[in-house]
Amino acid sequence: MSRAEATEAAEPAEPAESAGPAGPAGPAGPAESAEPAGPADAAGTPRPRPLWTLALFRSELSTTFRRWRTLALLGVLAAVPVLIGVAVKIETSDGGGFGRGGGGGASGDGPAFFSQITNNGLFLVFAALAATLPVFLPMAIGVIAGDSIAGEAGPGTLRYLLVAPAGRTRLLLAKFVTILAFCLAATLAVAAAGLATGATLFPLGDVTLISGTSVSFGDGLVRALGVAGVVALSLVGIAAVGLFVSTLTNSGIAAMATTVGLVVTVQILDTIPQLHAIQPYLFPHYWLSFADLLRQPVYWDQLIKNAELQGLYLAVFGSAAWARFTAKDITV
Repeated sequence: MSRAEATEAAEPAEPAESAGPAGPAGPAGPAESAEPAGPADAAGTPRPRPLWTLALFRSELSTTFRRWRTLALLGVLAAVPVLIGVAVKIETSDGGGFGRGGGGGASGDGPAFFSQITNNGLFLVFAALAATLPVFLPMAIGVIAGDSIAGEAGPGTLRYLLVAPAGRTRLLLAKFVTILAFCLAATLAVAAAGLATGATLFPLGDVTLISGTSVSFGDGLVRALGVAGVVALSLVGIAAVGLFVSTLTNSGIAAMATTVGLVVTVQILDTIPQLHAIQPYLFPHYWLSFADLLRQPVYWDQLIKNAELQGLYLAVFGSAAWARFTAKDITV
């Protein structure tokens, strides 16, 4: 994989870091001519333009979202609400209700979204997010996060990134920002596909919330956007865990498999009643709290706890990833 863009994007004002005991000389020269130099300081030394500081982030975002694997993951996620909508449409084509709930709003299978899809296509957004959050979204994030550092170390491109004057801290931060961008893109892909499919197959109109209150379609659309934001925020914890795992190995496949395995294991632990004491500290424990945005008034307790828990995982595993990566000896 070519990393010329990342090398050219490195900031020339920061000293280069050693890639390892026998690191090759990287192509740092062209990086200084990639963009015109900024105004000179008092000593006559050209200062870099402010955009230099964002060049590495732009390069990582561009590289990640141009990969076929990333596009395939987004495509699969976007296909989930389409399949759900088609399945509901086929099952209700005879005029009956969907599922055991008969369209009454409570089938006993989690939040009562599926039974409301036939009444309002906007509920396909909520149903699709509820269906993808436990498995599909975390697995996709695990693949991207697990491959972030280990995927560069395996083929040896990480050495060339580090001999460029980018700095390990800035490189790690660029990787994590890219993972967070994918979290948001993946969530919006599911929500957008759900909205488009729901509008095509089912009627749209006023939204009846879980609490029984009816709000306008515009208000419901705003709440749907808020739900998508909460779901994206809920993935920050697994993103931080995946980044840390990725710094522990030089195998991208091993890092991805480990991260996805952790997601599955933690969710199993979250369902065992005997472990109720530790379950509030497991990152998926409050994932379905987004349903509280569909109440009037909104229940904020679980939403706040979810944000605090994701922030805790970000602080702990983000710090661990930084400590590991900045001290790591890159030998391949």
